[in-house]
Amino acid sequence: MNISVEHIAIVAKDPIALKNWYERVLGAREVFNNGQNPPTYLVALGNVWFEIYVADKSLPDTTNNKLAGFRHLALRVDSLEVAKAELEKRGVKFTEPERPAAGGGRVLFFEDGEGNLLHFVERPKDSQLH
Repeated sequence: MNISVEHIAIVAKDPIALKNWYERVLGAREVFNNGQNPPTYLVALGNVWFEIYVADKSLPDTTNNKLAGFRHLALRVDSLEVAKAELEKRGVKFTEPERPAAGGGRVLFFEDGEGNLLHFVERPKDSQLH
């Protein structure tokens, strides 16, 4: 049996604005639009897809990284400094300092347009986690 991740769902208060944020800030590209109102999108970031669709309700604290369930999306980068500088140009605010990454390296957290947690992860060049 061959299992791989096809997509991850991001349920949004405003799916149009959130899709636009992922495109503008992270360079994602739309691969599907159902053409309905409210819309459902599939956007690609690298070889991972995100399904973005409208929420019925939301949790009061989406930025709490200790709640049960999926809590953040980790994005691998070659350089935290370069990635941070580029996203700051695109309006992203980084409110926490970098910290050590599980398995080696460094991470830097930030939020998407709706407050969902993401973080960059930079691994050492000789890391076995590739």
